[in-house]
Amino acid sequence: MKLAVRKIALERMQILIDNAISNAKTNPELSQRQASLAQKISMRHNIRMPYILRIVFCKKCKSFIAPGINSTIRLGRTSVKSIRISCNLCGHTYRKIIAQSS
Repeated sequence: MKLAVRKIALERMQILIDNAISNAKTNPELSQRQASLAQKISMRHNIRMPYILRIVFCKKCKSFIAPGINSTIRLGRTSVKSIRISCNLCGHTYRKIIAQSS
C-alpha cells in the first residue's frame, strides 16, 4: 500500500513539473502554482523529490525557475567545469559542477 502511494506521488510530481516547464512562458502564475503543488505532494507524503525535479527550484527563494525563462544558465570558464544557474527573481547564483571524465 505504502509503495503504491509513493509511486503515484512521484508520477504526479513528474507530471506537474513537466506541465510547469511547458507553461512557464505562456502562463507564469499557473506554472508557479503547479510547481508548488508538486512540492506540497512531496511534503505531504514525506518523499524526497528526485534531483531532476529539484533542480528547477531556486535554492534561496524556493520559487520555480524555468530554465532560460526566469533563470539564466551559463557555462563556467574556470579549470573546474560547472554550470552557473542564476535566479532572475532573487538574483541568487549557484553552481552545478560537471564531472570530468578522463
